[in-house]
Amino acid sequence: MSKASPKAAGPPDTLPTSPEALPAPPAGSDPREITRRLSKLRDQIRHHEYQYYVLDAPEISDADFDVLMRELKRIEADWPDLITADSPTQRVGGKPLNGFDKVAHSRPMLSLDNVNSEEELREWDRRVRELAGAQEISYVCEYKLDGLSMALHYGAGSSAGAAGADKSAHLLRALTRGDGTIGEDVTSNVRTIRSVPLSISAKKLAAAKLPIDFEVRGEVVMPAAAFLRWNEEREAAGMAPAANPRNAAAGTIRTLEPNIVAQRRLDFYAYFALKANGDTLFSDQGTALDALTAAGFRVNPHRESIHDFERLLQFIASAEERRATLGYEIDGVVIKVGSTALQQRMGYTGRAPRWAVAYKFSARSAVTRVEDIRIQVGRTGKLTPVAVLSPVAIGGITVARATLHNADEIARLGLEIGDFVTVERGGDVIPKVVEVLARKADDDHPRRAFQFPTHCPVCGSEIVRAEGEADHRCVNIDCPARLRESLLHFAARNVMNIEGLGEAVVTQLFERGMVKSLADVYALDEPALLSLERIGAKTAQALLAQVARSKSAPLNRVLFGLGIRFIGERTAQLLAEEFGSIDALMTASQAELEQVNEVGPRVSQAIREFFDERKNVKLIERLRQTGLTLTAERRKKSSQLEGLTLVLTGTLPTLSREDAKARIEAAGGRVATSVSKKTNYVVAGEDAGSKLDKAHSLDVKVIDEAALLSMLAVSSSAS
Repeated sequence: MSKASPKAAGPPDTLPTSPEALPAPPAGSDPREITRRLSKLRDQIRHHEYQYYVLDAPEISDADFDVLMRELKRIEADWPDLITADSPTQRVGGKPLNGFDKVAHSRPMLSLDNVNSEEELREWDRRVRELAGAQEISYVCEYKLDGLSMALHYGAGSSAGAAGADKSAHLLRALTRGDGTIGEDVTSNVRTIRSVPLSISAKKLAAAKLPIDFEVRGEVVMPAAAFLRWNEEREAAGMAPAANPRNAAAGTIRTLEPNIVAQRRLDFYAYFALKANGDTLFSDQGTALDALTAAGFRVNPHRESIHDFERLLQFIASAEERRATLGYEIDGVVIKVGSTALQQRMGYTGRAPRWAVAYKFSARSAVTRVEDIRIQVGRTGKLTPVAVLSPVAIGGITVARATLHNADEIARLGLEIGDFVTVERGGDVIPKVVEVLARKADDDHPRRAFQFPTHCPVCGSEIVRAEGEADHRCVNIDCPARLRESLLHFAARNVMNIEGLGEAVVTQLFERGMVKSLADVYALDEPALLSLERIGAKTAQALLAQVARSKSAPLNRVLFGLGIRFIGERTAQLLAEEFGSIDALMTASQAELEQVNEVGPRVSQAIREFFDERKNVKLIERLRQTGLTLTAERRKKSSQLEGLTLVLTGTLPTLSREDAKARIEAAGGRVATSVSKKTNYVVAGEDAGSKLDKAHSLDVKVIDEAALLSMLAVSSSAS
């Protein structure tokens, strides 16, 4: 644990620091003695994790820490019944996840309003003081970390069912922000973050004045060093670098394999504490931050309670000066009214609290020369022109490349290779060229226009550009630039459902050249899989069984798995039911495709572009030879509702929205999402909203579920 840092105060619990300080259990020890030994070992390891990952003040070397961890693992291997869910060895589970459950937040995780200038901040301050009346205002200012918002729920017991009898609080659930009301349960991944306590002792809870059941909100970030290391690994593997640490952190948290998350070295900074039901815990924000620190959470040290507006401006200026030296990304300062009672009195707008605001830093920029323009092929086949720059420092980071987005953007800028340009690095985007400053040419840097390629620079397939779209694309699904993501999509649970073919395995198959096409998945054998890291005989056999089982997946799953633009689960189902085979679909004209409900010009063009690429046709033939299901039963439709457009609104008594839509379409009708003069019927249920009002204003006939079922019954008897 050799991270260099200034010495910091230790945590509330005082523990021995060397591996020898705890005597080894004697031979023939009974379970009670082993339990005591395990408890001491775990506390000692937690102490050193806290010193290293939270305080940045390690007390022992990496080697000594490894001795402690190896000893803990050895004892737990000998006594598996004594393993607890909050043991330091249990941070990473080896089994990949199948997906993330959606869970409602205890109270909404709202976004903050932004201000970008002193004038806007003064206006916000004026409104706050007006709302506060005669009450004195104190602001708590914190650095605005550029990461992923997260809610951690703690309580008695543990999510794995162990250690429930003690008085500690255990990590039960971790939720992403999601849409603010409902988040995704990413507990298994968050457990791998070393600065997240898996449990908090009764002693620390008492010191922090926290109940055993509470919620912590904070930010997951990827430190700069981890981000640079990960991008180096991606580029070495021939993959495009991640745009920024925030995107990298968000993508990592949503990775379905906790082992991979653990390798990315994410951090968690706490900034808010709540009761389990979402109510406020502390009387002011400063006290809440101090309590979280006492409980063992990592809390950003750059915070201050401020009464004076001029001091507020000084804090912001200081933060902007420091941002390049912090080792993690910040994109501004969060300013909150300190008193929670005053916060509650001020309340919220429709989407943000009135008592808090984010002062966003302006984008950072510099001037440099464009040395070349190269094409980068993304995971969806999109071709992005990238400016190769004379390296320039922007915000403490050396920038050598910048996105040019597409051919239209190059034309808009009037950019040629050799031009001097302004490059901007904002808080949430990769560096981009924003302006051409000068057009100077010399012998070493002649100016020349850039010609967009007509064929993919990676696989040689012909490039397509749909009418009205800015992007050029490679539609070859087996293009090496997009194959890795194509494989992950193909194997996903809601597609071909090949359990075990996750990111770690796919990455190895791709990097070793063992899979150069989707069809190669069906040629894998046990010896090939056994050559991969962390793949044993049982795992290989299980994966091959999953691959074989996927051959029976219906045609709609295969269509979805091909990754055709705009073809999601719903559209794939409609296409399979309409055409009955992939052969019929491959030969359908755009006009024929557009006869399918929900298929418009953009979707039909994307389908034709896909099947007009000969390499994709060749892939289909290879998939046919593997035994995949490429036919489906065509849907039998009645014509009672043929040509009618219906809109659903409100909650129907017995039918779900999906059921009602399916029945209408089976009867030949079309379900629209908005009411217009072309709407024939609006089917209204309980709590019908603005669609019902619009139907009345346009004199569109409104019916209830009973009338709809009556129409469908007539349709059924007629068929």
